[in-house]
Amino acid sequence: MPSASLGRTFAAAGFAAVVAGVLAVSALHVLPPTAAISPIRRTISEYAYYETGWVFNLGVLILAAGSLAVFVALAYAKLIRPASFASLGLLLWSAGLAAVVYFPKHDWSVGPSLHGHIHRMASLVAFLSLPLGALLVTVMWRRERRWRRSVWLTAIPALAALAFFSVIIGAYLLTPYTGMPWWDVIPLGFVERGLATFEVLTVLALGRWAWRASSTPEAAASSADRGPEALP
Repeated sequence: MPSASLGRTFAAAGFAAVVAGVLAVSALHVLPPTAAISPIRRTISEYAYYETGWVFNLGVLILAAGSLAVFVALAYAKLIRPASFASLGLLLWSAGLAAVVYFPKHDWSVGPSLHGHIHRMASLVAFLSLPLGALLVTVMWRRERRWRRSVWLTAIPALAALAFFSVIIGAYLLTPYTGMPWWDVIPLGFVERGLATFEVLTVLALGRWAWRASSTPEAAASSADRGPEALP
């Protein structure tokens, strides 16, 4: 079936692009001059302000494109409906990553900026929307025995991502009690990298799921037709 072939193509391309984007950003952790940045205290976005910032920007955009390809593969495999909250969560992840590149973080050598505030909001939207969207996918298919492994492989990193996200929210809410900026209360760089790691693992799990479903399109289509119902 042409749709199955397209589904596998998008799943494979998305998986490969996500891995390539992650490798590009990961390389900045060990190559000069960004190797000097503390991965414990400093955020990943800080790499954008160095001469190798184009590598960071390109890596994030490739990750966004790969995630979008995985979304298309999921739709072809009939694991999600394009008009659903699950789809919205996955699309907001890709859009948020693109916005993170277009609107760089605050350059604290000159002070806060509008683009820095937009960058922060885009990051929050991206980091929150992906695990929520992925969990909605797992909820829709939790009763299907043939997808039990895929459900758990997706749900575990999505829940772990939310756990890391909750650390950031907790630090922010505790600001009135700590008397310190929320980003100094926690090892922000470490938390953000942990969060990003599980977000990427969630996308890869969805890509694997889409590939498997596209490899058996008749069964996937039959399951999608009889339920569970996609969320509106």
